[in-house]
Amino acid sequence: MSEYYILTVLAAFVFLYSIVASRLERTPVSGAVVYLFVGLVCGTHGLGILDLDVDGEGIQRLAEFTLALVLFADSSNANLGVLREVKGIPTRLLLIGLPLTIAAGFAVGVLTFDQLTFIEIALLATMLAPTDAALGQAVVTNESVPDSVRESLNVESGLNDGICVPVLLIFLALAAGNTSGDETAEMVFALPAQAIGIGAGVGIVLALSGSFLVRFCGARGWISGAWTGIPVAALAMLCFALSQWLGGSGFIGAFVGGLLFGGLIKGHEVKEELLRGAEGLGNVMSLLTWFVFGAVAFGYGLQNMTWQVIIYALLSLTVIRIAPVMLCLVGVNMRFDSKLFLGWFGPRGLASIVFIVMVIGEDLPGGDTLTAVVTCTVAMSIIAHGLSAVPYAAWYGKVVAGREGAV
Repeated sequence: MSEYYILTVLAAFVFLYSIVASRLERTPVSGAVVYLFVGLVCGTHGLGILDLDVDGEGIQRLAEFTLALVLFADSSNANLGVLREVKGIPTRLLLIGLPLTIAAGFAVGVLTFDQLTFIEIALLATMLAPTDAALGQAVVTNESVPDSVRESLNVESGLNDGICVPVLLIFLALAAGNTSGDETAEMVFALPAQAIGIGAGVGIVLALSGSFLVRFCGARGWISGAWTGIPVAALAMLCFALSQWLGGSGFIGAFVGGLLFGGLIKGHEVKEELLRGAEGLGNVMSLLTWFVFGAVAFGYGLQNMTWQVIIYALLSLTVIRIAPVMLCLVGVNMRFDSKLFLGWFGPRGLASIVFIVMVIGEDLPGGDTLTAVVTCTVAMSIIAHGLSAVPYAAWYGKVVAGREGAV
């Protein structure tokens, strides 16, 4: 199949969606839902309109770059004043809620999948623990939702995937049998510190230097016109790539870099103009990622679907996510409705795709089952969270938060 034919189809869908995207964003139909199923219909498991020859590494790189760009742009828009006031909530979600989510996913997996080893189940629980910043944009950017809830979700989704990377690598090493007991013990402490420390350090250094250069050049009129949005997108990729190259977490680097960069750029209109190009590029890359995922991986996962896979996916999006959130927020002065809202909006997406591609590369005995579970969970999340984001956020902001506040 000609590459130009494939590009023609992809470009046509991007064009058609982009001219109605702003209208669709006000409806329950998200871009991810549209592109996932259009990809499925057009792919080899559907009508066969497209025969995309995309290997696992290609999908992984596309998802990684997209996630890094979205993380940087989202964190740049964070309200640091609000974040300082509610920092205890995302701290609890990350340090208590995330480990509890992995533990709950492991426990449910042991009861559900007798064909998987304990290490494979631990991998599954880790892959589905992080939430997705791209799919959560409809809630995080909805001004009817209280700032405290939006900033908490934004920080959680921005950091939990980076925290899960070293955990996943440890389980992968154990599954492959490449480490001894002493080496494993060393990895448990060294990998997380390395991933988080290097990623955060790179993000801070690049944000400080990058924001200075942007302000310096912008004040002299050296950044204008079509070039206005380019520096931010390039800086996001630089934070990600340099962190990964030095052995850290590129996702941590991108999020921390964006958070500091946004805080150092003064003026709402200036920041909005700088971020517009990066956000637009992130949206296009997100849609292409979902299209490729639908055309290449989604149909493959459907072929290995069982009742156990469906049950686990449903529980992953509900009990396994919501219960740990409710537990970690015990004692916090927050309405029950707000805690439930935080628990429900934990969509699974790009990070889980990146992780399953990494696991597939290890050719584990339970690889087909793991692929089916992650694929099913991500697909269900795209539908459930995509359809509920706009109406639930509007109802929550108007009826609950608007009356008494989130706390």
